[in-house]
Amino acid sequence: MKILVAGATGAIGRRLVPLLVKSGHTVSGTTRHADRARTLVELGAQPIVVDVFDAETLRDTLANDRPDAIIHQLTDLSGEDFKANSRLRIEGTRNLVDAAKAAGVEVMVAQSIAWLYVAGTTPAVETDPLDPDARGYAGVVALENIVAELPRGVVLRYGRLYGPGTWYAPDGLIAERIRKGEFNEPPAWASFVHVDDAAAGAAAALDWPAGPVNVVDDEPTTDWIGTFGGTPSDGVPAGRPISNAKARSLGWQPAYPRLSVSEPLAT
Repeated sequence: MKILVAGATGAIGRRLVPLLVKSGHTVSGTTRHADRARTLVELGAQPIVVDVFDAETLRDTLANDRPDAIIHQLTDLSGEDFKANSRLRIEGTRNLVDAAKAAGVEVMVAQSIAWLYVAGTTPAVETDPLDPDARGYAGVVALENIVAELPRGVVLRYGRLYGPGTWYAPDGLIAERIRKGEFNEPPAWASFVHVDDAAAGAAAALDWPAGPVNVVDDEPTTDWIGTFGGTPSDGVPAGRPISNAKARSLGWQPAYPRLSVSEPLAT
């Protein structure tokens, strides 16, 4: 299969591309930055330098590349600019799906997030409602609805990513703030997923039916701040634990079933 990975130099993309190549797929990878093209070559992908906000060029790119499927891993969080990331989810996804339609691509796997469910104590499943008051809701719902326009649009609702290149890596943004005592957040449920498991989920999802799937580890936790060396706050946890039962029923299982920053690939 010929696969285009949009956002191929991100934390998941850098681990996903080699998985796809090893499985025998022909892979193209997009990046906005020309200086990252060499990285994609080293990973085994054909590099494509394109800005997803340039709808015309993106359409021409997909028409020329003619992939069988697209894996959408585009994010814009390097500067903690949540507004920019929401714009990417809305406008970028719109352009990517329109270009896919024009090129005759019917399959897309797209990155979403799992922590927007309405709060509760029972593990959330994919049919449970999302919280319209949660930060990021508008962008996430727009992304999921746009991807659903394709004949087979699979949405991966990832847990909080940890492992190399993430905010929760030992040298990552949030992990460092927790260690320094600079991270203040009320107690909350959190479901994590290691970047290797996230990448494996994206590769597997090429064969999954359309719709959302929670891709999280087996053990939601309220003590995750303590895992990173901080002191958890007291009180009733906000948020909600997340179930990965659907992903498991489709054949995915996490190599990292619980959050642990001491495991080899998480350093």
